[in-house]
Amino acid sequence: MTIPILDLKPAYEELRRELDDAYHRVMNSGWLLLGQELTCFETEYAASVGVQHCVGVANGLEAMQLVLLAHGVGPGDEVIVPAHGYIATWLAVSHVGATPVPCEPDPTTFNLDPARLTALITARTKAILPIHLYGLTADMPAINAIAAKHGLFVLEDAAQSHGARCHGHAAGALGHAAGVSFYPSKNLGALADAGAVTTSDPVLADKIRHLRNYGSKVRYQHEYLGLNSRLSELQAAFLRAKLPKLAEWNGRRVALAARYHTQLKSLGGLQLPHVPSWAEPVWHLFVIRTERRDALQKYLSAAGIGTQIHYPTPPHLCTAYAGHGWKPGDFPLAEQLAREVLSLPIGPHTTAEQVDIVSAAIRHFFNA
Repeated sequence: MTIPILDLKPAYEELRRELDDAYHRVMNSGWLLLGQELTCFETEYAASVGVQHCVGVANGLEAMQLVLLAHGVGPGDEVIVPAHGYIATWLAVSHVGATPVPCEPDPTTFNLDPARLTALITARTKAILPIHLYGLTADMPAINAIAAKHGLFVLEDAAQSHGARCHGHAAGALGHAAGVSFYPSKNLGALADAGAVTTSDPVLADKIRHLRNYGSKVRYQHEYLGLNSRLSELQAAFLRAKLPKLAEWNGRRVALAARYHTQLKSLGGLQLPHVPSWAEPVWHLFVIRTERRDALQKYLSAAGIGTQIHYPTPPHLCTAYAGHGWKPGDFPLAEQLAREVLSLPIGPHTTAEQVDIVSAAIRHFFNA
């Protein structure tokens, strides 16, 4: 059996009628941008998160960039970001002219470690930008308490956490604002790039609505130096078709994650994902950790099992940030995770049988 790390086709097969109807509804309307589908999706997604406002934009990177712009973050400012995570979070900071300041991860959850935050805050710090990595929320009460003490803005990177909860509250409603990605592989995925900002701040939301559309809310009247970052009617319609299934699909992921935990918990040399008591993750990824990562990945590949590394190169060691002077050893925990993490197949259409096969192969590898 070949088990892919990701297969998007079954989602279409399950929602074929709804997605086809969404396509025809938009095409028959003759309206492709900033129309009724977008307005309805923004209302529906905001309600699902528990915030007052959702602003649809082109992708998750620009969602975060637009929030930072709207909040006035720019050259000379610093934004604290996770040292371990996808580079998009850092790029959002860099694209507004600010400086990303890396914070090492918590070694148990891999999310930004609140205990390390205070030492990184300077007179130039303007915001904290935690990622809810792999579908597990960061420790937001701890982060928010530090931010409040120092008067800092908190922007969530909620790209991997649709439906995840922290102390009963949904990702996307845990800071001052959140940037969301609906990239096709996400728990709630469009059929192309797509994103949104969620917030309960009406002033911030209004400014982002200007900024996403060339700085304009009225045609040819431009109040700000804006971007072209609009969530299309078609993608909004597809997301509306998928949103009612999100809780069910997340539930399938939760069941599969529990199955992995049960079958792999006794293996020495293997660290399974840790879930704090206050967290309700949605398992965007199921990420294990082992010093034998490369050998295990090769072994699973030979057995027809797809895996992926999230992420093989920490942002501070990417060529894009070579000019900042960071070098190997500067963030040892993030660098160690880059050498040791491995994502296993999981998704709403991954089967229990597939999880059993993957788990058996991993047990054989460690017990051989």
